[in-house]
Amino acid sequence: MESALDPHAALALLEWQVELGVTEAIGDAPVNRYALADTAPRPDRATAAAAPSQPAAPQVVPKTDPVQEARKAAAGATALPSLRQALAEFEHCELKKGARNLVFADGMPGSRVMIIGEAPGRDEDREGRPFVGRAGQLLDRMLAAIGLDRQKNVYITNVLPWRPPQNRDPLPVEIGMMKPFLERHVALAQPQVLVLMGNISCDAVLGKRGITRLRGQWTQAMNLPVMPMFHPAYLLRQPQMKRQAWADLLELKAKLKEQ
Repeated sequence: MESALDPHAALALLEWQVELGVTEAIGDAPVNRYALADTAPRPDRATAAAAPSQPAAPQVVPKTDPVQEARKAAAGATALPSLRQALAEFEHCELKKGARNLVFADGMPGSRVMIIGEAPGRDEDREGRPFVGRAGQLLDRMLAAIGLDRQKNVYITNVLPWRPPQNRDPLPVEIGMMKPFLERHVALAQPQVLVLMGNISCDAVLGKRGITRLRGQWTQAMNLPVMPMFHPAYLLRQPQMKRQAWADLLELKAKLKEQ
């Protein structure tokens, strides 16, 4: 016959077991815990079944509009030096990464005549000035023939301030990106006449190409009289077209006498 356990002894035994870390009482009958795991639903499974998780909505990253950024940067320029600085800080044109120098302008700001060329070539990229090298030398001779001089009464810039790789033609997206800077450049320089040299400058200012058709005809853009002309680099390749270029220069001279 089993003897009854003294209550004080039983309590002391229970306290001793708690001190040892016992958290569950062992019953008289064995319990298969693995079987219980299969039959009892886990809380996380029950929660997942009741409320299936939804995929997180993708984050929408606002897309930068380079043309809009160019408009803001150009509009903030109040003088030619600040416009040059705005161009130097503009990071949305890939041409900047491959160019040596920013080619901003040359000549005399405030001149009556402003010439807009296409894009810098190798010589322009090296020196950081537009129309240098053989094409620039020919331009200087053309201007001198009608009494003009870039150091005295002509101001010169390009549609693009950075050289395209391999001297390729500028892409439409590149022209569109730089147009706000060009428009602001003209507004700050305040010329009386614009001369567009080559197809690219005609495309940027007039939205037209076909220099052989456009040259020699006065038109209007940016609230100014505009004369399209052959680019000096083209005249070096096609010297027989210098006669037409001379006629255009005489038209420019006559226009300046009228004003």
